[in-house]
Amino acid sequence: QVQLVASGGGSVQTGGSLRLTCGTSPDTGCVAWFRQAPGKEREGVASFRSAGGFEYYADAVKGRFTVSRDSAKNTVYLEMNNLKPEDTAMYYCAETRSISAWTCSQMKRQDFPNWGQGTQVTVSS
Repeated sequence: QVQLVASGGGSVQTGGSLRLTCGTSPDTGCVAWFRQAPGKEREGVASFRSAGGFEYYADAVKGRFTVSRDSAKNTVYLEMNNLKPEDTAMYYCAETRSISAWTCSQMKRQDFPNWGQGTQVTVSS
């Protein structure tokens, strides 16, 4: 396993966009983006399953966030559009070698053993 590296966070105004980047292992089964706001639980927001290229999203970000993978670069992206103040959080990428569609779609923290450091996203109104 490689150490995941997440980057691309920053400060934007409501309605703005950011793209997060995560360098992953070449044999990753599923990569998920999680976020954690102060005082709140860490939650999964989007994931990408390598087998079949399936994408999964939390309801709160559907239609605004897009997850994608460049397998040649072993990189997963999270394109975030129409950002809202409630999107403010530390964002983390995590991966598992599991190819289970259930594991990838459910985005439960305990199912992802390999984590990167966080990158802060701040959305001001």
